[in-house]
Amino acid sequence: MASFNLDKVRSVQRERKRWEDTTLKKTISRLPESAGEDEYTTVSGMPVNRLYTPADIADLDYERDLGMPGEYPFTRGVHANMYRAKPWTMRLFAGFGTAEETNQRFKYLLDHGETGLSIAYDFPTLYGRDSDDPLAEGEVGTCGVAMSSLEDMEMLLEGLPLDKITTSMTINGPAPIVWAMYIAAAEKKGYPRHILGGTTQNDILKEYIAQNTYIYPPAPSLKMVVDTMEFGTKEMPRWNTISISGYHIREAGATALQELAFTLIDGLTYVEEGIKRGMDVDDFAPRLSFFFNCHNDFFEEIAKFRAARRIWARELKETYGAKNPRSWILRFHTQTAGCSLTAQQPEINIVRTAIQALAAVLGGTQSLHTNSMDEALALPSDKAVKIALRTQQILAHESGVINSVDPLGGSYMVEALTNDMERGFYDYKRKIDALGGMLSAINQGYPMKEISDASFRFQEEMDSKRRIMVGANEYVEDEPLTIPILAIDPKGYERQCQRLARLRLERDNEKTSASLEKLRSQALLGQENIMPHLIDCCNAYATLGEIAGVLRKVYGEHKDPSIV
Repeated sequence: MASFNLDKVRSVQRERKRWEDTTLKKTISRLPESAGEDEYTTVSGMPVNRLYTPADIADLDYERDLGMPGEYPFTRGVHANMYRAKPWTMRLFAGFGTAEETNQRFKYLLDHGETGLSIAYDFPTLYGRDSDDPLAEGEVGTCGVAMSSLEDMEMLLEGLPLDKITTSMTINGPAPIVWAMYIAAAEKKGYPRHILGGTTQNDILKEYIAQNTYIYPPAPSLKMVVDTMEFGTKEMPRWNTISISGYHIREAGATALQELAFTLIDGLTYVEEGIKRGMDVDDFAPRLSFFFNCHNDFFEEIAKFRAARRIWARELKETYGAKNPRSWILRFHTQTAGCSLTAQQPEINIVRTAIQALAAVLGGTQSLHTNSMDEALALPSDKAVKIALRTQQILAHESGVINSVDPLGGSYMVEALTNDMERGFYDYKRKIDALGGMLSAINQGYPMKEISDASFRFQEEMDSKRRIMVGANEYVEDEPLTIPILAIDPKGYERQCQRLARLRLERDNEKTSASLEKLRSQALLGQENIMPHLIDCCNAYATLGEIAGVLRKVYGEHKDPSIV
């Protein structure tokens, strides 16, 4: 590994500073007034200079703040060779209709080069409701796959090589239940739980902040999250039991800085809860992962990812005393920004997605989902999904970006923005600590209010055209839609309800009732890890609604304080 003479580096910095103070300032003084810098900011409101120089990163210490890729504090990447060794995992988010339909989409994606699955569940599933629940009518299968029982999960996974792929599941309120279904289905197909690899989103704190697909109050919900951490640590060493998610925070209207701050503080809260349970931080921290949004402000997004790695590494090592270098590593999945897509001129969303995907790769993501051009209109069609996947493949095989690790490292602009992001994070952390921590801040509505204000400012900028969105508030065209839209089988809902009715008749209902009663009693006591009992219920073919219903009666349901 190359060594660095820091005295020489600083000498060069001083020389460049002297150069800036003479020649450079004369050059700047000749620029037209229209090139003024005060009017430009990132989406987060951080000022963007018209020119970056060594003076903007004069306090940057290479060894302390950057280091080499694969080494603490991981600003430049979590692996020494990064994509030269292996490209990122190409993981497209998919799920619609019934389990059979989504299974076919998964096989289509794997046949076209996808290397990991990412399951989207419909809203009844996200809220712990069966497909035939009266509250589910009209929502079954419309924005994800319907998942009401182990039978559905068995159909969803039919013919998939679970020992060769990893599976990510976007599920939160009922995450432990749906994960139990996955474990039970895999084991019935001959895949032991210890070989299964994947991720359960399971980030309940961000549900209270942004997405709102919670079921239970925060305290029992956090208890179940820690149960999954503990269970995964002991029984499923290849599974990431929480994917701490900034994506939905950003989609709710947060800035890049708010996404970074609230997500990392959520993650640190889970670390604290795990330690309170009695777990060693080095036993569970290596299996925590993150899920970020990648928006349109190219350099700000890259800086966000780099700052996130550095902050996490320092916090885990210096604040929480983690000794295993793997505990210091922030590994993350990225999805391009759904909220940046326009229903108008949907084909141009391909360009937006490509730019965002490039930023994610230059920022060092471990896996990537690229949105399809038609997602502002409907669930993506086969053609749109293929284009989204091909976008990643072109980046990996044709662009040359995989050939060098952190190629923008050392850029005056990128390093300055990375530092700005880190400072902004600690500003937010001090405010949230003063409120008593993230759980207390959520109960007081602080992060929700911050996001609401940011969203309002963004809309004001759109309305006044201080911020341009092509096709939406500028370069508008009045042309009919020409792209095909995915049609969901209208008979799917009927089949799903019939299947549930048949399941309840044919299963061993005595066994089902016994498993649900045991779950109820253990939930009331609150002393044991709940995961084994959930797996027992799934194996007895208790439905999602039945299992979640038992826990509703024990824990109650969370009510939004409606502070915002």
